[in-house]
Formats: sequence, structure tokens, C-alpha cells
Amino acid sequence: MTGVRFEVETLIPTTHGQLRVRGYTSVDAGVEHLALIADPLGATPTVRVHSECLTGEALGSLKCECGPQLDSALRTIARDGGVVIYLRGHEGRGIGLVNKLRAYRLQQGGLDTVDANTALGLPVDARDYADATAILDELGLSSIRLLTNNPDKVAQLTAQGIDVAECIPLVISAGEASDAYLATKRDRLGHLIPAG
Repeated sequence: MTGVRFEVETLIPTTHGQLRVRGYTSVDAGVEHLALIADPLGATPTVRVHSECLTGEALGSLKCECGPQLDSALRTIARDGGVVIYLRGHEGRGIGLVNKLRAYRLQQGGLDTVDANTALGLPVDARDYADATAILDELGLSSIRLLTNNPDKVAQLTAQGIDVAECIPLVISAGEASDAYLATKRDRLGHLIPAG
């Protein structure tokens, strides 16, 4: 069996206002995910499918833009209504926290994020968005405005039956420490990030 199992819904007051938070468990992986919802959703709500990033969100790492992206997405949905789907198990584009740290160490030696992953024998991006699609289906959302820079995310959601009516870039620079990382995402992975 594939998909997600809805577990619980509750209200959480946040710095962005009160959010309706729904918890899910991935049937395949057993990983827990969240849907953070700011009503009203409307017919084609703004949605951010956000990958877990402990280093960027909890530790404040400047090597990526994940923490500021999450904050910006929550601010956007709080203002306009929408959903942030928070996918756990996506750390390091799906390679895991310890392997991400190994890749960071290789980056200190001069490799970019793509070459560091492949030097470790790992995929460049191992993320799968089937659980996000299942959450969107469970919420009854078949057409969305997607906050993302990642064309693979758009392609996967579209292939899984979600109408991405609009792709809205979410470009944030975390500063000098992330410049090379963002350039690699733009130049080697095709992310929608303007040249800096």
C-alpha cells in the first residue's frame, strides 16, 4: 500500500499567526509529514512543498536557503491563505543528515554539492514527492500555485496528477556562504534562480 495516513489536526499559534496543522504518516516509509494550513485556501491555493533541512532550519546554516525559504513560505500563506507541506526524510535532497555532513566536508575541499554527492556514490537528488501528492489529494487540492525554484518538483507533481497552474519562484539568498550552492542549483540542476 502506498500513500499517507492522516493522523491528527490541531491549531498552533505561530509567529505568522494561527495555523491549522495536520499530521500524516507515510504508509511506505513510516516518516511523519505535516500540512500547515492558513485558511482560506481558495480554488487554486498557494502551496509550498518543503523538504526537511535540520541544518538550515534549526541550526541556522548559511550554506543553504532552506530556513529563510520556509519562513518566507509561511509568511506568504499566512498573508494569502495556502498550505506548506513539510516533508520529513528529505534531508540533504534525500541522502540523510550524516551523508549531508559528509558532502559538506567534500565541499570544503572544493567540490560543489552535485559532485560531492556523486563522489560519495549517492544520487544528486533522491527526493520523491509521492507523499506530497497524497497529502494534496487528501486535502482535495488538485490545482495549485506552487512556490518553488525546482523544476523536478513541478515535473513530479504534474506527473502524479497535480495541476501546477502557476510556478512562483521562491528566491532567497542566505548570503555569501550560499552563493556557490545557489549557483550550482541554477547551473547544474536547472533551478529557477537568477544569476547573482
